[in-house]
Amino acid sequence: MALHLIKLCVGAESVEDLREWVSRKALAAIAAGQEPHSFHTTRMVPKRTEELLAGGSLYWVIKGHVQARQPMIGIETFTDGEGIGRCNLILGPEVVETELQPRRAFQGWRYLQDKEAPRDLASLSYGEADMPLELRRELAELGLL
Repeated sequence: MALHLIKLCVGAESVEDLREWVSRKALAAIAAGQEPHSFHTTRMVPKRTEELLAGGSLYWVIKGHVQARQPMIGIETFTDGEGIGRCNLILGPEVVETELQPRRAFQGWRYLQDKEAPRDLASLSYGEADMPLELRRELAELGLL
């Protein structure tokens, strides 16, 4: 069973904002002759790397709800110019929308067990994927989704 990370998506107002950022990063990487991956830099290095890289994703909290995920494909540690240890979470170029899951604000990232992770929106069979975002958000806050 995969292990995931969950993180606030600071600066993004929507999944579309996140997609645009990921697309810009991918195009810049391609222009530099690199793979079209994006990455997120964090100070804390996950200790459970093997579990995360065995099918894990980084789940993004946008405006108080988990709304999307990106597959994790690598973790690279480095020391920045000030001598501080950092970590790049290497992420796949696809942004996958998920069912909404309310989350309060928190600092850093947290581990997310597979059984607690929201399902991909495309995998839901009862029409949630076709609902407008605001309706899905309201129903999720009421605990009806």
